[in-house]
Amino acid sequence: MTYALLVLPFLVLAAIVTAASAIRPGFGARMRASALTALVLLVLTAIFDNAMIAADLFTYPEHLISGIRIGLAPLEDFSYPLAAAFLVPALRSLFAPRSAPGHPGAAVGEDA
Repeated sequence: MTYALLVLPFLVLAAIVTAASAIRPGFGARMRASALTALVLLVLTAIFDNAMIAADLFTYPEHLISGIRIGLAPLEDFSYPLAAAFLVPALRSLFAPRSAPGHPGAAVGEDA
């Protein structure tokens, strides 16, 4: 199994859950925050994965990766932080208790 096939279910799950969370309040703000988080995580992944690969802490079998690299890191390495940046906030919004905005039981940061 290639790394691309291994990460595909995570990306599909993140896309489905994120789309499902569109019905919850604050979707636009959550998407902006997720996009910024994804950008930061992708930059950090590029820096630290390249450093760890350069230090020969681990390698990837060439026949299991796409061959597309950002520095030394294969493109597939960037899919996990991307999925996490959108999946985690979407799950939180879906599992947060529903209550009227302004009500004492309303989740923090939720608005109409």
